[in-house]
Amino acid sequence: MVEFFKLWFGLRRPIDRRTYLFHGAALMAFKYCADSAALWLVTGVRWSPLDYLNPIFSQRTKIAPAAPTWFWLALAIWTLPFLWIGVSMTLRRLFDARRWPWLCLFFFVPVLNWMLMLFLCIEPSRTAQRVPEEFLRDTTRLRAAVQGVAAGVGIGAVSFALYVLSFKTYNAAVFLGTPFTMGAATGYFYNRSGPKPRTAQLGIVTIVIAGLATLLFAFEGLICVAMAMPIAIPIGMLGAKVGQLIAAERRESRPVAALLLLALPLSAVDLQPPPLREVLTSVEIDAPPKAVWPHVLGFTDLDAPPDWFFRLGIAYPVRARLDGTGVGAVRRCEFSTGPFVEPITAWEEPSRLAFDVRSQPPPLREWSPYQRVHAQHLLDTLRSRRGEFRLIPLPDGRTRLEGRTYYQLAMEPQNYWVFFAEALIHQIHRRVLAHIAREVRQTRERGGKRE
Repeated sequence: MVEFFKLWFGLRRPIDRRTYLFHGAALMAFKYCADSAALWLVTGVRWSPLDYLNPIFSQRTKIAPAAPTWFWLALAIWTLPFLWIGVSMTLRRLFDARRWPWLCLFFFVPVLNWMLMLFLCIEPSRTAQRVPEEFLRDTTRLRAAVQGVAAGVGIGAVSFALYVLSFKTYNAAVFLGTPFTMGAATGYFYNRSGPKPRTAQLGIVTIVIAGLATLLFAFEGLICVAMAMPIAIPIGMLGAKVGQLIAAERRESRPVAALLLLALPLSAVDLQPPPLREVLTSVEIDAPPKAVWPHVLGFTDLDAPPDWFFRLGIAYPVRARLDGTGVGAVRRCEFSTGPFVEPITAWEEPSRLAFDVRSQPPPLREWSPYQRVHAQHLLDTLRSRRGEFRLIPLPDGRTRLEGRTYYQLAMEPQNYWVFFAEALIHQIHRRVLAHIAREVRQTRERGGKRE
C-alpha cells in the first residue's frame, strides 16, 4: 500500500498508459462504490453508474434531494485526494507520452476530461525531447515572480470577464478551473528559467491579489471574496506546483497563453438549471394551531437584535404583512435589503400557508469601499422559488410550526456553496419562527387578543 500511495500521490514516478488505465479505473470504481454506498446509507437512494458519470455534479444531487447538507460537504472533502490523484497522474502520463503538459488543465473541463483520459489510456510512451538552451532565460527571481503573478492574475481577469460579466455564471470553472489555471501559469512562468523556492506561496499571492483586484474594481465585496478563498487558495497552490513541474521538464512547447485561454471558455455554458433544494426548520409552540395561524399570516417588527452574522451585511427578516385573504392574496416579507413579494398559492386554515416568490431583494449588502458593488451573484445566483408554513397539532394543545423554503443556487461547486446557503436560510427561518412563538406567547398572556 505504501508503494501505491507513492504512485498515486507522488509527482516523480512515470505513469505509462497501462498504469494509467488500470489504476485510474480501479480508483474510479472504488470511489463510485464508496459514494454510492454512503448515499444509500444516508438517504436510501443509490447512484447508478450513468448518474454518477454525469459531468454536471449539480444534476447528480437531483437523484437524492433529501440528502442533508453535511453529506454533500463531507463528500466534497472526501473528493479532494482523488482530485489530486487525477491531476498528478494525468500530468505524469502527459510527460510520459511527450504531450503538452498544459493539457492537464482539461481535467477540470466537463466532457473534455473524459476525452483526455481516454486518449491517455491509448497514447504510447515516448522518449524525452529537450528544448534549446536559448529557451532558458536569465531572469532574476524577483522578475520571474512578477511575471508569474502577472500571468496568473491576467488569466483570472479573462476568466472573470468571460464567465461572470459575459455569461453571468458562477460555474465550476470559476471556483475550480480558474484558480488552478492561475496557479499553474504562476508556477510555470516563475520557474521556467530554473527551479525556485516558495512556488506554492507565490500561488497564494496570485489568488489573493486577484481577489483584492475584484474589490478594487467593485466587482465583488469583502464577504464573498473571503468565502471563496478557502477553496481558491488550496487549488491555486496545487496549480502552482503543477506549473513548476511543467517548467522543470524544459521541453519545447507552443505558446502557453493560447492553450490556457483556450481552456477557459469550454465549460462556460450551464447545460441544465440547478436543482431545486428544500430547507426545513421547525419550532414547537405552546398553543393550538388556531392560535398560531394569525401570527403566521403576518407579524410585527422583529425587535430582537440580529445575530452577529447578519450584521456582516447578510439580509435578515424585519416584518411581514398580508394584503387580502385566501389564494391570490399577497404577502410582503420585509428584509433588511428589501421586500420579498409572495403571492399566496395555498390557504388551508389553520394547517398550511404556501406561497410563490414573485420578486426578492439581494441576499446581502457587500462590504466594500464603494457605495455600489457590481456583483453578479447578488442578482440571480441564490433564488427563492416558493415557501410554506405548516402547523401540525401536537398533544396537550401544542403546535409544531414548520417553515420551508425551496430555492435554487446557481453556483458551483454546489457541495461547497450550499453549505453556506442552507446555514443562512436556517438562521432566517429560526429568527422568524422564534418571533412568531414570542408573539403567540405574549398574545396568550394578554388574554388571547392580538394587538
